[in-house]
Amino acid sequence: MGATTLITVAPTGAESAKSEVPQLPVTLDELVQTAKECEAAGAAVIHVHIRDDEARPTLDLARLRDTVQALREATGLIIQLSTGGAVGDSYEDRLRVLEAGPDACSLTCGTVNFGDEVFMNPWPFMTRLYQRTQELDIVPEFELFDLGHIGALHRLLDAYGPPYGGRVHCDLVMGVPGGMPGDTRTLVAAVEALPEGATWSATGIGRTSVPVMFAALSAGGHLRVGMEDTLTYAKGIPVTSNAVLVERAAALARFAQRPPMMADEAREFLGVPSHR
Repeated sequence: MGATTLITVAPTGAESAKSEVPQLPVTLDELVQTAKECEAAGAAVIHVHIRDDEARPTLDLARLRDTVQALREATGLIIQLSTGGAVGDSYEDRLRVLEAGPDACSLTCGTVNFGDEVFMNPWPFMTRLYQRTQELDIVPEFELFDLGHIGALHRLLDAYGPPYGGRVHCDLVMGVPGGMPGDTRTLVAAVEALPEGATWSATGIGRTSVPVMFAALSAGGHLRVGMEDTLTYAKGIPVTSNAVLVERAAALARFAQRPPMMADEAREFLGVPSHR
């Protein structure tokens, strides 16, 4: 899959509380500073969740627009907004995220048990979201939490054709309690089931973070890291910043002789326009 590695950073997420994780970037200033540090460390894509003034997850459209604008002015990163939001956000609010004008967005290909919660992505919502990305010229990244989600991805592409930009790029989200485990055997099974010509990244949640990175690099895939996915750098050592996680991913990519992809190369790779 080429001689470079696409690194995505997911710096915030919707699950962790700022009060418990003070180093989590939740304000716009914190997010912009994090984005700059992560771009310098080797990230090409930023996967964005935002918070309100009380650091609670929000899908407020004005705030999302301001965030996209600020990140675009401060960095060259591809800006990928989460359409997952927080568990319990309405489908309409999640669809409206696309109106903030990002380069890309996440599109989860099925419902999954998520710890004690259920992350809902029924077929009618998936199809509306996918068609909306095509209408608005937004590149989707297909989030796959389980092998059944790959079947749904095939069904989506068969029904509605290729995504905007022409590249089917997936993220295998592994190690969520309720989703597929974060091990090499499962990663290989998932990759073999992907649509022909698809490219992919892998995300290891929590303690699966490092094994999934090694498995992905050995199988020719790309990487997603960040404090959305893990708050522990190693056993007993908390993550101090998102940049530290990106630096480790970039170092492993260099060891694998597939150094980090620069943002301009990533735009071409994913079919994202140079500027909107």
